[in-house]
Amino acid sequence: MSNKVVVAGVGMIPFTKPGRSDPYDVMGAHAAQLALQDAGVGYEHVKQAYASYVYGDSTCGQRALYHVGLTGIPIVNVNNNCSSGSSALFLARQAVESGAVDCALAVGFEQMVPGALASVFTDRPNPLGPFIDIAQRLQPDPDAFMAPHLFGGAGYEHAQKYGTKPETFARIAVKARRHAEHNDKAIFRSPVSVEEVLESPVIYKMTTRLQCCPPTCGAAAALLVSEAFARRHGVDARVRILGQALTTDDPSTFDSDSMIRAVGFDLSRSAAQQVYETAGVGPSDIDVCELHDCFTANELITYEALGFAPEGGAERFISDGDNTYGGKVVTNPSGGLLSKGHPLGATGLAQCTELVEQLRGRAGLRQVQGARHALQHNIGSGSACVVTLYGLEDR
Repeated sequence: MSNKVVVAGVGMIPFTKPGRSDPYDVMGAHAAQLALQDAGVGYEHVKQAYASYVYGDSTCGQRALYHVGLTGIPIVNVNNNCSSGSSALFLARQAVESGAVDCALAVGFEQMVPGALASVFTDRPNPLGPFIDIAQRLQPDPDAFMAPHLFGGAGYEHAQKYGTKPETFARIAVKARRHAEHNDKAIFRSPVSVEEVLESPVIYKMTTRLQCCPPTCGAAAALLVSEAFARRHGVDARVRILGQALTTDDPSTFDSDSMIRAVGFDLSRSAAQQVYETAGVGPSDIDVCELHDCFTANELITYEALGFAPEGGAERFISDGDNTYGGKVVTNPSGGLLSKGHPLGATGLAQCTELVEQLRGRAGLRQVQGARHALQHNIGSGSACVVTLYGLEDR
């Protein structure tokens, strides 16, 4: 049995810097309530819930959703690093599409601390150990922080291989701030120049501070229902999930002697190809995209992984303005992780929220006119990549 999956409601709270947010359970409950209100559906109709977060103890999802209601439903806690939110969405979509339930909730939240990401458990194998080993073998730097070493190293490899200029990476950060200007839920909304980006402190090789996403607190949620449920309850059923794929590493991640492959290029390409094939569309059909710009380098290489540009062609894609309004694919109209912020467990569902609002025509000054196909890309190191395609169906 395969049901069409409707995104009935979405909700997101403003993202904040660490130390300025409510506790994770309050944030998560608020986002869930916003998604239910957006759908016009009571929590009593939710049959399953999936709660995503990275830095938290077991059953944080229960702690958050018990504020919304005590209905005895299954609540599954999900941790797939930075793609946790989209992984929760993936599970909720599967539950509705399969017919197991007709209404499922995905909620993501994160209460972070300042500073670079670091392992919490130091008395056991680090799941990112193999990736760190690749980085140290290909670009030795024992003092580098893990994430900028991996992603900044991928950008440096792209520059060495294709001649990509530092200014090209900086333009991505400039675009992110320009897009975030009209997003009241984003952290960084003030414009920056290419010069300011390049002159900010160097974090790793070509990657400067303004090319790195900030640690962030926040929450977002999405309510998924079947088409039949939507009809019965008078739910806005225009936005559907047309295709979705979750991929993990294959040998090319570890055998290619490539930092670009190590950070998930092949995962992203495989997931996107699966989604395009399922939905019968291609990269040229995508009007708007929210992709995982944890670093400017990752946004750049992901243009190529998603098929927006050929391998080595991202610099021209950027210089031609094809990643913004008036170009081929408006990328990260929310401001992306770079400017909106990156509360790990909430990011995938915040991306979902932005794209649903775009397809509904409710994005205000960020609106991509005439958008009918929206692509979401969310990747977590270690690794898991989720690509989701949303489409608009007139009612």
